[in-house]
Amino acid sequence: MHDHVASWIWVLIPLAAIAIAPFKMWLRIKERQIEAQTHLAAEKSAQYAAHTDRLEQRVRVLEKLATDRGVETAAQIEALRDSARIGDGEQHQ
Repeated sequence: MHDHVASWIWVLIPLAAIAIAPFKMWLRIKERQIEAQTHLAAEKSAQYAAHTDRLEQRVRVLEKLATDRGVETAAQIEALRDSARIGDGEQHQ
């Protein structure tokens, strides 16, 4: 019986070597998928960070407008309206 198992070992060794190649290929594909997912996640994270920064800047402006005295706020709003009118006038010419 021992001789029978020993004869099969010489068959199983090359079969195992052949079976390793598809496994290695599968591992490479999985690594590429993980790298692609990581790259996509990093891009999304950067986009979210940029969007958050823009929102934080807008909130700061709104906080400043809300906490300033009424006269200063009115003057700032009028200045923004004036700059918008100037911008509209330049575009129509």
